Amino acid sequence: MPETNNPTTTATEMVLPGKVAATGLRATRRTLPAPTAGQALVRVEAAAVSFAESAMRRGRYYGQPAFPFVPGYDLAGVVEAVGPDVDRALVGKRVASLTKTGAWATAVVLDAADLVEVPDGVSAEEAETVTVNGLTAYQMLHRAKVQAGQTVLVLGVAGGVGTLLTQLARHAGARVIGTANPRHHEALRELGVEPIDYRDPDISARVRELAPDGVDAVFDHLGGASVSVSYKLLNRTGTLISYSIASKLDDTTPVLLSFLNVLTKLAFWNHLPTGRHASFYDVWSGAGKPGSAKRDEFRARIRTDLTHVFTLLRDGVLTAKIAARYPLTEVAAAMELSESSGRTTLGKIILIP
Repeated sequence: MPETNNPTTTATEMVLPGKVAATGLRATRRTLPAPTAGQALVRVEAAAVSFAESAMRRGRYYGQPAFPFVPGYDLAGVVEAVGPDVDRALVGKRVASLTKTGAWATAVVLDAADLVEVPDGVSAEEAETVTVNGLTAYQMLHRAKVQAGQTVLVLGVAGGVGTLLTQLARHAGARVIGTANPRHHEALRELGVEPIDYRDPDISARVRELAPDGVDAVFDHLGGASVSVSYKLLNRTGTLISYSIASKLDDTTPVLLSFLNVLTKLAFWNHLPTGRHASFYDVWSGAGKPGSAKRDEFRARIRTDLTHVFTLLRDGVLTAKIAARYPLTEVAAAMELSESSGRTTLGKIILIP
């Protein structure tokens, strides 16, 4: 059984020193302090690569910390030690956490209140595939109030969020249309997706062929000009949820301006006298300041929703789609695969410390 104190834990961390190529990340060793009041030391078993880290590497993720820092949006691992006021029963438990940064390490010290227990029967890699992606998919699906018999359009359906959105929507009884590289179409059909080539010059026409009256919901990760196209594909009471600006990854427009452009469009559409709705989803929305009541409410909501997603994973309703696995120190290769044009993999790219 691990001890409740750990004064000499040394962690390997992948540090992002500035705006560099993926190969510019460097491995460093650092001695971690013992967890203090309210904290826990977690040995990381799995982390992942996502759009967020690709944007941060370019300095294009709104709100990212100043360089240098350790990236890593979420993790799954085992609690090795806890602070003096934290329940010792947590030691030895597998947990998951949203971190935004810091997860690309072999060990981390986190607030115990931010840890969500992973149920027995769910591996660290499986838990990692649904920590931020599954939570995002679940919360967006409920915001859009997707119901049985409806039709939804998922852009980038082969990605980590897209594959989980598909499974959750199908579980709810909805029909799923999705854009993806043709190499993934057969596997996506097995998930219940009606796939469209993401390179088709007239995606709107292809969607209209499948849903002549429009779709009930669109989940758009591209941002930019894409949100206008997505909005026009809604039926009379449809909902558009934009949740990223991936199309602006290599753009020269200031990242804040890119976000404001999207948010302005969404707000304008919501003031039109139609039955349609549009919004931007951010998993950190409503997080509040540390120590505030809003932060407590946010943590409770995360814990409730993520626990539900883990239960669906344990019960076989969701299947973890792992695109590839890389050692933590080979994160450059993982990022290059993630950012490659027409990515050859389906699902989430996992890092194993």
